[in-house]
Amino acid sequence: MKKILFSFLAGLLLTSCNQSKTYNTESETNTDSTATVFKPANIKEEILYQRGVEAAIWGMPAVNYQLMYDAFSKVNGNYNQVVIWPKLLDWKNQTLTPNPDVIYLMPFFNTEKVGPVVLEIPPADTGVFNGSVMTFWQNSIQDVGPGGVDKGKGGKYLFIPPGYDKSKIPSGYIELQSNTYRGYALLRSVLKSGSNTDVAAAVAYAKRIKVYALSEASKNPTTQFIDASEQVYESNIPFDFTFYKILDEIIQQEPWLERDKAMIDILKSIGIERRKPFNQNKRTEEILTAAAKTARSWLDNNLEETAPFFKGTHWVFPVTSEFGKNIQGDYLIPDSYPTTNRGLLYTVGFFSAKHIGESQYYLMQMVDKEGNPLDGNSSYKLNVPANVPVKQYCSMTVYNRETHTFIRNKKWAARSSQTPGLKTNSDGTVDLYFGPTPPESGESNWVPTDPKGKFEILARFYGPKPNLYDQSWKLNDVEKVK
Repeated sequence: MKKILFSFLAGLLLTSCNQSKTYNTESETNTDSTATVFKPANIKEEILYQRGVEAAIWGMPAVNYQLMYDAFSKVNGNYNQVVIWPKLLDWKNQTLTPNPDVIYLMPFFNTEKVGPVVLEIPPADTGVFNGSVMTFWQNSIQDVGPGGVDKGKGGKYLFIPPGYDKSKIPSGYIELQSNTYRGYALLRSVLKSGSNTDVAAAVAYAKRIKVYALSEASKNPTTQFIDASEQVYESNIPFDFTFYKILDEIIQQEPWLERDKAMIDILKSIGIERRKPFNQNKRTEEILTAAAKTARSWLDNNLEETAPFFKGTHWVFPVTSEFGKNIQGDYLIPDSYPTTNRGLLYTVGFFSAKHIGESQYYLMQMVDKEGNPLDGNSSYKLNVPANVPVKQYCSMTVYNRETHTFIRNKKWAARSSQTPGLKTNSDGTVDLYFGPTPPESGESNWVPTDPKGKFEILARFYGPKPNLYDQSWKLNDVEKVK
């Protein structure tokens, strides 16, 4: 059944990749004056600009990772430790499109000096994890939990550095060979419900993981958890010269991968080279800032032109079948390296599952039923049909359209099937509302928006069922309340 499901899904995504769609909108990110006013003075500036654009698209997943780790270090975290949010996320978590309806924790690995690092996942008894272990480039090595290698039985995952002698590894470990020294895992402790008791149980289950160097295994080492819930965890993408400073930091940390060696000369031409300082004059900074904004506009254009998932709607899944195959094939698929779709994905979010669509699925809407941008100063209604095809839960989360982060200083960002007090209609459908003020029916089914900006909605399906993919169940478009 899974093979049939994913064969269908791959075909569906391939069809989506070959279609296009026009919205009645001009994205805010496409109107940035810095990119449109840039004029090269000569061929050198033109090439610098062009190569800056390509470098930004190519480097997006690694810059995304580095920003998350930098945010971790600012809350006194370090490699081979775990950042945790021991309550449901609020706006202070400024990562890209995070999930406010599960408990988040992220171990960050660095094997360069300590060697292989162990991640112990408990069995799915009092709780369940949904997540993946990834490299520095956010290439998923394996999924964990019931949808991963351990199949819910738990296990000791071993993050192994490049070139390590595997004969030194004792038995009993799930080997995760990485082609980078650094990496991380995104783990979500799934709630049984949104009650305080079940939130506390999910936190307790989350803290059963262990992270330590393999060389310390016999010493029963303590795992250090860093609570980031009370501080702003800032990791949204800076589309300016700062982007290239972060990219340079990455290049200095990790050896080149064979697949990326064509980028060595391109980066060198914009001033980024291993073991050399990245010092640029003011004009170069201006040109690269324009390049970063153009890269953003191009990727955003790709997002807007993604074909609809459900026919006749504006819900999109911005991941192509080619990208999915590369994630599963460790980017070793002949004649394929989808850096544009990869760049798009990591401007919108972070993390990639090894098996896209098995444990969770996502759909995004940026415009209403009429094709107009979702405006935070207007009110909208979404009727969610009954019998949502999920084994666990579904949710609708609002994000800032410009940054793909939670809207700052709002009470909450989402409503889910587990939200306490959520009202259901007599026919099993649910009406959700989005806008600057709650509807007359109250706040139970309402998500606040920023009246000064645009927004987007991400639908999450945890434990998706086949009738999501065969479209025998269909999600309606968001409609503006007049």
